[in-house]
Amino acid sequence: MAEKSFKYVIVGGGVAAGYAAREFVKLGLQPGELAIISKEGVAPYERPALSKAYLFPESPARLPGFHVCVGSGGERLLLEWYEEKGIELILTTEIVKADLAAKTLTTASGELFNYQILIIATGSTVIRLSDFGVQGADAKNIFYLREIDDADKLIEVIKEKKNGKAVIVGGGYIGLELGAALRINNLDVTMVYPEPWCMPRLFTSGIASFYEGYYANKGIKIIKGTVAVGFNSDSTGAVKEVELKDGRVLDADIVVVGVGGRPLTTLFKGQVEEEKGGIKTDAFFKTSVPDVYAVGDVATFPLKLYNELRRVEHVDHARKSAEQAVKAIKAHEEGNAIDEYDYLPYFYSRSFDLSWQFYGDNVGDTVLFGDNNPESPKPKFGTYWIKDGKVIGAFLEGGAPEENKAIAKVARVQPSVENLDHLANEGLSFASKI
Repeated sequence: MAEKSFKYVIVGGGVAAGYAAREFVKLGLQPGELAIISKEGVAPYERPALSKAYLFPESPARLPGFHVCVGSGGERLLLEWYEEKGIELILTTEIVKADLAAKTLTTASGELFNYQILIIATGSTVIRLSDFGVQGADAKNIFYLREIDDADKLIEVIKEKKNGKAVIVGGGYIGLELGAALRINNLDVTMVYPEPWCMPRLFTSGIASFYEGYYANKGIKIIKGTVAVGFNSDSTGAVKEVELKDGRVLDADIVVVGVGGRPLTTLFKGQVEEEKGGIKTDAFFKTSVPDVYAVGDVATFPLKLYNELRRVEHVDHARKSAEQAVKAIKAHEEGNAIDEYDYLPYFYSRSFDLSWQFYGDNVGDTVLFGDNNPESPKPKFGTYWIKDGKVIGAFLEGGAPEENKAIAKVARVQPSVENLDHLANEGLSFASKI
């Protein structure tokens, strides 16, 4: 059985792994000290591109164009970069056993890796309809989007089913972004989701009504308040119909499912403390096990701004938590201290000609401002969330960079507000004054 030893090992080859590698190099890394083990066959890349520009019919994004760290305006880390820095990038390799007490990792082929310090960056996996025993959910042409291989398969079938019918199951992030991408590819798109409006975990009904209206104007049909309960296939095993709980049956050449993800923590079950579905860490992403750190989607960490433990699934947190963990590792080695992680939750999305950003927390009363008419040639609107007399969250569609910075500042500073009607009238100018 082959055996290799490294000072640092990162398990998972997603966004967090790439940003962690860059931070290690920045803070001083010797050749041969770091290994990244990934089950994907390519170097770490900016995952958000998959549901956006990768599927564009014209000038699509392709590797090596969106390897990390271009997503935050940094240098693109190609395979050669890892080689130059003496980082071992171990691709197409799945870890099937982690023994945290022995500090060993075992691969599917029986290879053994020893480490001194481990960073868990395994991310999330998609929730599949077959997990719930949905009839026919294993038919061909039913897609999930998590990795570049998934996107490549989707591109092939988009070409093959030109002008065909696509059904999107799910009305969250992935559903909305893929609905737009498939419509741009001239597919006849229907979206199906059980909630009363799209993106219910973040959007208010006022925000959602704009996007639903805009999508309808683009020719996307939206069916709310029901779920897919079965899929019928043709003689080749390819999906041809989607059965809905309300009795309707939709024709489908392609089905894309986006019903959420779950953190990949199975390897570490029973070995490390967990909370809120993730691996519990401190403000430096240290877990309950010495020399083991967890970052990105899998980490449940103290969110200082709200004084609570939280797990955040977003690329921005994946990047920043990875950098924080590496800073903490290096500081500990040198006997230094660093500041606690002080994260401001941030989410964004782009589809069609739209682009929104959200900062902070979406609890409390809400105030909608601006022009949220989906018929408007240049819609621009936002929402503030107010709790205990303070603005704690802000959303903006169609904002310029300086306006997005202003709403971020509002969410961070949490200014007091006395009159909600007054706030609605002030709109974006309230943020600009902070």
